[in-house]
Amino acid sequence: MDRSRIPVLTDAVAHPVRSAAEDVARHALTESELAELQVRIATSSFVLVEKLLQHAYKEMEATLFDEVVGRLRHELPELIDQVLREHFEQDLKDG
Repeated sequence: MDRSRIPVLTDAVAHPVRSAAEDVARHALTESELAELQVRIATSSFVLVEKLLQHAYKEMEATLFDEVVGRLRHELPELIDQVLREHFEQDLKDG
């Protein structure tokens, strides 16, 4: 086909462009080929799911760690202060 001229409908009908899906559909799979494809798809899917879950768990773990450390930094000094005051107030009352 001459690339300098504008394509017309008769060109497209006379020389249809096949898509990859059409090529696959024309190729009949044997049972063993189909089984192999199923295994490959399942294996690849499980690898992807495992990778995504590991990433999600790492993100959750990091978020929880940051939250716990932040709360400890905020609340622990107050707790220590409260316990010390209660302890020494009790000593003053007893002494």
